[in-house]
Amino acid sequence: MKKFGIFYGSQTGMTASVARRIASKLGLDEADVYDVAKTAPSVVGDYENLIFATSTWGSGDVEVDWLDFLDALKAMDLRGHRVALVGVGDETMADTFNSGVGIIYDKLKDSGAYFIGSYPADVYKFNHSDAIIDGKPVGLLLDETNHADLTDGRIDGWLLEVAHY
Repeated sequence: MKKFGIFYGSQTGMTASVARRIASKLGLDEADVYDVAKTAPSVVGDYENLIFATSTWGSGDVEVDWLDFLDALKAMDLRGHRVALVGVGDETMADTFNSGVGIIYDKLKDSGAYFIGSYPADVYKFNHSDAIIDGKPVGLLLDETNHADLTDGRIDGWLLEVAHY
């Protein structure tokens, strides 16, 4: 298996918790899990496989700690890197469910990175998400607020797709 690094932005701790759960399931060391608020963007260069996790805030915005980090990543050449996205949202925010993931995708889609890990989101009820591109989620969408009981099973299913890279 190629080296994975997990990068997350988290205000309430939910996304941080999900990032650590994914790391545990992948058998990663805690040193491979990074809070983007405390990490230089250049660290992504140490990894072939990148997992970027965010929550969604306000009117569908990416978690605030991602803003500067994403600007720096946009300036980098990410060719040769595979990127998997994870969103931690709340389906009651039906018009912006996990849209932060869509923002990361949109900002990095021209970076040369290869995106992996689309996973069905039909277990949730929402009207719109910027994380749905061409009818498919661009990553793993989770709802820890209303459906925490589904998270571990969804992570396990998603990792079957992602871990073979």
